[in-house]
Amino acid sequence: MSGLIIAGVDGSAPSLAAVEWAADDAARTGAELRIVHVLDLRPYEVFTGQQDPLRRAAGRVAAAAEEVAHARQPGAEVSSRVVEGVPGAVLRELEASELVVGNRGVGGFAGALLGSVTMEVAARARCPVVVVRAEPREKTGVIGVGVDESDTCEPALGYAFERARSAGATLRPVHAWQVPVHAFAPEITYDLDEVRAARQRLVSTRLAPWRERFPDVEVAEDVQNAHPIDALTGVPCDLIVVGSHGRSALGSLFLGSVSRGVLHYARCPVAVVRPQD
Repeated sequence: MSGLIIAGVDGSAPSLAAVEWAADDAARTGAELRIVHVLDLRPYEVFTGQQDPLRRAAGRVAAAAEEVAHARQPGAEVSSRVVEGVPGAVLRELEASELVVGNRGVGGFAGALLGSVTMEVAARARCPVVVVRAEPREKTGVIGVGVDESDTCEPALGYAFERARSAGATLRPVHAWQVPVHAFAPEITYDLDEVRAARQRLVSTRLAPWRERFPDVEVAEDVQNAHPIDALTGVPCDLIVVGSHGRSALGSLFLGSVSRGVLHYARCPVAVVRPQD
């Protein structure tokens, strides 16, 4: 991947972790890194004379984040800017090859795992969105990616295979299935071996074109009888890649339940990759 990586920052620890992650990605791919701080002046419109100090403070936030990126990857091409507007609306409409944000920012509920801006951006941005936590993590050399029956996972698979190849990582495609529970017909039974074999064939068929395209990527298929969120977050990874809804009038408003659950519970960065228009 090359092009433009954008890191959204607000001065919080998760957003600075996102800057470091984005700087590493820019150095790895040769992409330009642009750091963006969105200044929302709406709450201060009734206070005359406050806009200029706020703009200066916003400039310091962006400049500090740029220093973090330069310290992390001195050779990367990095710039920063301040944009005035509503953070979620501004960030989700930016044109980039990848958008990187922290899992939560300043001013949110202390117990919240995901901030409202992060959720909006992950659900509606035009490009892949990587959500990063501030907590340190050990490298595993593994990238996880969700695989299901729908075509919405195809862009996620492409992103995951490309990243695994460029990072020299093992790709772990995860497919989870659960036997339906019939409360009003308990006599219905299933041949679990048959179901498992069918699910394995589904995954192998889905992955076959990608394996052919990326023959140098080590792939470790993981088919589990489990809840998809548990399966995707249960094994340590450097990154988990999930698909999401398309950008239809309704689908673009929400993340799927699995994508949303992985964003909440994963301990590593999560990339949300949606189908393109």
